[in-house]
Amino acid sequence: MAKRRKPMSEINVVPYIDVMLVLLVIFMATAPLLTQGVIVDLPNAPSEPITEQADDPLVVSIRADGALFVNLGIQNADDEGTRVTIYSLEDQAGRILRARPGVPVYVKADHKLDYGTVVRVMSVLQKSGAESVGLITDPPDLVDG
Repeated sequence: MAKRRKPMSEINVVPYIDVMLVLLVIFMATAPLLTQGVIVDLPNAPSEPITEQADDPLVVSIRADGALFVNLGIQNADDEGTRVTIYSLEDQAGRILRARPGVPVYVKADHKLDYGTVVRVMSVLQKSGAESVGLITDPPDLVDG
């Protein structure tokens, strides 16, 4: 008569740890790609980072050639957003602001643009119902010397 083996009650977790580490590497590699959007060369300015973490801000990006893009929220941060004209921006932003009052509004403009273009976009956003409009900048490079 053959002796029956006792059932093993331990789970081998090594394969699960290997899978978890592979997923971690994949997420670490793709996370910076998801924060990209419209490629804009932002101006450098010594300003404090935004302390309030807004879930879904309305971001209007202006490229160096003057093209406008509207992007709502960090869920859609991997795409450029919806390309709009200065004439349809008021309607697009107005619909978003009426649906979600109090949503933070930010302008991300290339540093090569003239001041008038940025002010025109900000005034259109104000007409559409934005209470305040923030400007997104890059922190300046600090050089020890």
